Amino acid sequence: MLGGTEFVGRAVVEAALARGWDVTVLHRGRHEPPSGARSLLGDRTAPDGLAALAATSDEWDAVVDTWSAAPRVVRDAARLLAGRVSRHVYVSSCSVYAWPPKAGYDEDTPLVDGASPDAEGADYARDKRGGELAVLDAFGTGRSLLVRSGLILGPYENIGRLPWWLNRIAAGGPVLAPGPRELPLRYIDVRDLAEWTLGAVEADLDGAYNLAGPPGHSTMGELLDACVRVTGARSELRWTEPEVVLAAGIEPWTQLPAWVPPGSDYQAALYSADVSRAVRAGLRCRPVQETVADTWSWLRSRGGVPPLRTDRPAVGLDPAVEAKVLGI
Repeated sequence: MLGGTEFVGRAVVEAALARGWDVTVLHRGRHEPPSGARSLLGDRTAPDGLAALAATSDEWDAVVDTWSAAPRVVRDAARLLAGRVSRHVYVSSCSVYAWPPKAGYDEDTPLVDGASPDAEGADYARDKRGGELAVLDAFGTGRSLLVRSGLILGPYENIGRLPWWLNRIAAGGPVLAPGPRELPLRYIDVRDLAEWTLGAVEADLDGAYNLAGPPGHSTMGELLDACVRVTGARSELRWTEPEVVLAAGIEPWTQLPAWVPPGSDYQAALYSADVSRAVRAGLRCRPVQETVADTWSWLRSRGGVPPLRTDRPAVGLDPAVEAKVLGI
């Protein structure tokens, strides 16, 4: 596992250890890896960041990489491991599809022009596609698995989307809930992503797979209702029309995490991917209540403070803006 101490990487490592697999983690040493994993230290962005990995003579059945910035970082590790690893799993993103993707897009939908595998970084979508290209260049199509995930939620989340909603609702009082309640919400619990990925490794799968909750898995109302239940807060969800939210200058997705206006290109891009290929390959998604409850339990164990990444925009709505929209 390249990384393996935070969010997606950590979930993959924990799931692999639970299966009795031998796991090696290459990480920067900022966080302790899960107990039972072998630890190698190295900063992949540094000139000698792969030295500890290069110094071993070990071989592995699979390597998993979640890198989302400069494709060069993916390229360097993939080239080093190509002769010592049977299969490369790259956790990519549905953002790699050309904008705007049509509703119901599948794995054959046209893609963005990826950044060069040698690049130092462009934007998120082009970097993720560049990472895919770097893996394909080193491992070929028959040994590469591209996991194109949608919105990822669950314990260890370091972006802050579900943690922000949980903390906001736990604070009580009137809560700006962006409507409509029945707005479809398609996400993947990080642990379901991990389990599916490891199952795909066992099955020797290759190629690209969209990974998100199937149609009808959840709604914005079900997510926020679950937040109210698990926190036990005295909160009042005040469902507000999308037009009112947008007219107030509130930014979807970032200021109101996970929410995008119905009927927009963003809704099609984020919540309409065809995941039937992954479902046929064993994808199973746990109920929204379980994802929310387990995330709340983890968040409380940290005193309510998630370990936020510094390279991603802050999420959440200013209380003053919320109060103004709600007229309180």
